[in-house]
Amino acid sequence: MSISENGQKIIDLLKELTVSELNEVVKALEEEFGVSAAAVAVGGAGGAGDDADEGNDTVAVELSEIGQQKISVIKAIKEALGLGLKEAKEMVEKTPTLVKEGIAVEEAEELKSKLEAAGATVTLK
Repeated sequence: MSISENGQKIIDLLKELTVSELNEVVKALEEEFGVSAAAVAVGGAGGAGDDADEGNDTVAVELSEIGQQKISVIKAIKEALGLGLKEAKEMVEKTPTLVKEGIAVEEAEELKSKLEAAGATVTLK
């Protein structure tokens, strides 16, 4: 995919953000433009006619509830996503939250089983 020079500058700036800072930016963009990042990630590139096909190939993993084992869930998120302890903790504390989007169903099922083994409630969308 080809991207404009300004688009590349934005991507380079985003790479410097922490996960929590990036999460804040995504929420601000969603609010500013009245869209959902999940909807854009799944259906934005293919157009409205392709949504049904796209939905079958990729899913999003949502951490719905932490459960009683918060520390275990934080460790599972940290390990599964390669995050630092602080970023993993911040993500878990914002439950319900999307953990990972636009991933293959098999990968999503694997992530779901790891998080459920840690005591979390997980939903695939």
